Amino acid sequence: MSITLGQPQGVQRLRRRFVIAALVACCFFAVLASKLFSLQVTRGEEFFDKSLNNFVKESRLPADRGMILDSRRRILVDNRPSYNVTLTPAFCQPRSAPKGQCLETVVPRVAGFLSLTDEEVARVNAIYRRSTGLKRFREFTVKIDVEQDALDRLEANRMELPGIDVQIAPHRNYRYGSIAAHALGYMNEITASELRMREKNNPGDYQSGDYIGRSGVEQLFESELRGRDGSIKMAVDANGRKLPGADQWLPDEDRVRPALSGNNLVLSLDLDLQKAAEDAFAEQAAGAIVAVEVNTGFLLAAVSKPAFNPNEMTGRISRQRLREISDDPLKPLIFRPAQSHYPPGSTWKVITALAALETETVTPRTQFNCNGGYTLGRRRWRCWSALGHGNVDLKGSLKHSCDTWYYAVSDRMGVDPIAAMARRFGFGVRPGLGISPEAPGIVPDVAYYNRTMKGQGGYQRGMALNASIGQGDVNVSPLQLAMAYAAIGNGGTLYRPQLVRRVEKADGTLVREIPPAVVREIGIPDEDLAAVREGIWAVVNETGGTAYGKRLKDVEVLGKTGTAQVVTIGTTRLKAKEMEFFTRDHAWFAAIAPAQAPEVAVVVLSEHGGGGSSVSGPVAMKIMADYFRIKAERAAEASQTGSSAQPQN
Repeated sequence: MSITLGQPQGVQRLRRRFVIAALVACCFFAVLASKLFSLQVTRGEEFFDKSLNNFVKESRLPADRGMILDSRRRILVDNRPSYNVTLTPAFCQPRSAPKGQCLETVVPRVAGFLSLTDEEVARVNAIYRRSTGLKRFREFTVKIDVEQDALDRLEANRMELPGIDVQIAPHRNYRYGSIAAHALGYMNEITASELRMREKNNPGDYQSGDYIGRSGVEQLFESELRGRDGSIKMAVDANGRKLPGADQWLPDEDRVRPALSGNNLVLSLDLDLQKAAEDAFAEQAAGAIVAVEVNTGFLLAAVSKPAFNPNEMTGRISRQRLREISDDPLKPLIFRPAQSHYPPGSTWKVITALAALETETVTPRTQFNCNGGYTLGRRRWRCWSALGHGNVDLKGSLKHSCDTWYYAVSDRMGVDPIAAMARRFGFGVRPGLGISPEAPGIVPDVAYYNRTMKGQGGYQRGMALNASIGQGDVNVSPLQLAMAYAAIGNGGTLYRPQLVRRVEKADGTLVREIPPAVVREIGIPDEDLAAVREGIWAVVNETGGTAYGKRLKDVEVLGKTGTAQVVTIGTTRLKAKEMEFFTRDHAWFAAIAPAQAPEVAVVVLSEHGGGGSSVSGPVAMKIMADYFRIKAERAAEASQTGSSAQPQN
């Protein structure tokens, strides 16, 4: 009975509470509706205009690219401050601006102030048109490294150029101009296709107008050298101009994201030796020099001539100037040590000698009589000395560079053993330095001739004779030859050539150290290597050797001259200066030193230079002398200062 009487009172109280809650909710929504009506209707136009005229703009803070240092930590490449002009499409053409303002008014005026070419203007217009959606708020570079006069003209008219900004940015600075230019490389603007590819993998890392490593270690170590750009946010009006007092609208942690500098590279190149090599090669029109540590494979100097100035290639360069460089018949952009290959001439004879010893075709004491040439069938293969060398053994064949000895040896063993030995020393494949496209060279064997000379009957016995002295189809790069001679000097270890020893953070903290990279142990018996080394020791250090007159007084150098014929000139022997440049012989010299415990290998190629002994020999000896002079000076300096550190090569 009590339960039944209590139900109406409970229901009534519940109903009263519901009504009160409903009235409160109605009042709340009424107030909210009134506020929304005021904001969107009564004052809607006012706030809409304000929303159009206020934005949070995010600008990049360009990161410093990592520096490149030589082996003694001297700066080769760093960054200098410069000014870039950028454009933000959304601010160049706000909704309130007349249609076509940016492309029809702003860009032409900027082009006039900055002296942009038609090609540069077309590029800016194309990027602007591609900037849709949120990309309209992403700035892109109009011109980098703007000169002060142009910058002054632009700044004087900034109020009339919406969306245009001037950005302080680091610009690459190659301190020594063309010295080691090919090894260091250069930078230029990222292409649209490269940008699309990188956007897929790392969105936001690169933008239109960014510069990227294009050759040398700048390209090979792009990911290490490139830092991470920062950003800064600020409130701006519809024209991209900063609003007064706007910094307080955003906390510092949201407003600024600092840039992170790229890593530094410590190279194996020695600036002093590099300069000495380039000075020694100053009179040559074209060619290459490679100096390499025998026991590590690290490059100490790398010269490619003619060269270019990376400062000119990185940044402002006219199409006309770029065309002049590209059309130069001597091709200054080519890295000759690795990118070009040539017949090696008599420097190749060490490979033929080692093949003959391994196949037991000869012993070091086997003699052949040289009477000025070798007859096979109806053809006469001439020795370079028309008078001949008499009875010659292995040592004498290298000392006098007797062609006849190698003709006789190769006629007995054929071309395949020579090719097999060459491949073990790294010929016929790309060396793997990686700073440019690399020529694998040509190592011909029977299969090669049967394939390439199929219409002429394939392989013939005489082809082995040509190959034995580094002529015919044999082609090698200077870098390959340097690594092979280094292997002869160190006892048979073939290293992969390298240029960078260490990667470090901007503060010097080690990121990683790059160890020597062994390609293979060649597996040559010590006595065979000793026999070949004895022969190339005699080339320089015994009377009658082809480089005896170029020997050093204080250091015993092992070396081999080479003169590689480029065209057939018949029976008349002309002096190099009497011949057209591109018909002259290539001049080679390959050397390792010191004789008892080799440290350094040097290969010099004077392209169309003439004779190896007279042209490239003195250059190589000068570089060797400079190497040991620099080493002695550093040892003396370290001794005087009491330093316990070992002098660096």
